Amino acid sequence: MGLFFPEDPSYNETERQRGFNRYKQLLSIRFGQWWKVNLLTLLGFAPLAAGVFYAIAVSSILVLLPCSVLGGAIAGPFLAGMYDAVLRGLRDDPTPWWDCWKRSWRQNWRDGMVLGAALGLLAGQYAFMGMLFWWAETPPSLGAVLLYLLGGLLVLAFGSLLWPQAVLFRQRLGIRLRNAALFLLRHFWRVMGAGLLQLGYWAVLVLFAPWTLLLLPVTGVWYIVFLSQFLLYEQMDEAFQIERLYGEAS
Repeated sequence: MGLFFPEDPSYNETERQRGFNRYKQLLSIRFGQWWKVNLLTLLGFAPLAAGVFYAIAVSSILVLLPCSVLGGAIAGPFLAGMYDAVLRGLRDDPTPWWDCWKRSWRQNWRDGMVLGAALGLLAGQYAFMGMLFWWAETPPSLGAVLLYLLGGLLVLAFGSLLWPQAVLFRQRLGIRLRNAALFLLRHFWRVMGAGLLQLGYWAVLVLFAPWTLLLLPVTGVWYIVFLSQFLLYEQMDEAFQIERLYGEAS
C-alpha cells in the first residue's frame, strides 16, 4: 500500500495496526472479500433502482411508493450482508466471506427487509424530489436546497448507526433508535462527518451519472460503508462492547 503514501517503518501487516495504518491493513486484507459482497449487494439494489427510475420516467408518485418500498425490502438483506461483512473485517473475524454472507441472510433477512423498505421509501422520495427541483421552471431557493441536503445527511448518519445494530444485536426498533440518538449526541461531529462523506459520495455518483456508474462494480457500496464504519468503529466498540461480546461468543 505504499503506492501513494510512503511506508511507515513500524508498519507490520501481521499485527493489528491503528489509525491510517489500520485503514491500509484492512484494505489490503479484506478488499477481495468486500468486493465480492459488493457485487451481490448491487444485484440486490437493482429492483429498487429500476423501480425508482421507472417511476421518475412516468412522473408518477403512485408508481414510486410501491416500487420504492418493495425494492427497498428486496435490497435490505443484501445491504445487511454488506454491513455484516465490513463489521466482521473491522473486528478481524477469520470466517470465510461466503459462510458469513449466508449466515447474515439467515439471521438478518427480516430486520433487513424492514429497514430496507424504510430506506427504499426515503431513497425514492429523495430521488423524486431531486427531479422536481430539476423540472421546476424556477430554481429552488437556497433554503429549500439546504433543507433537502440536511434531511439526506440525517438519514445517512442515522443509517450508519442503525444498520450495524441490526446485524450485531437482536433488539427492538425502539431500542435501536434510542441507541442511535444517544450515540449521535455523544459523538455528534464524528457521526455527522461520516454522514457527510456518504452524502458527498452518493451526490457525486448521481450528479455525474452515467459516467460514475462505471465505478459501481469497483467501489460501489462497499467502500463508503467501510469508510463510514471505519471512522465510527472505535467509538461504537466502546459503546456497544462489540469485540468483547463477539470474542466471548467465539
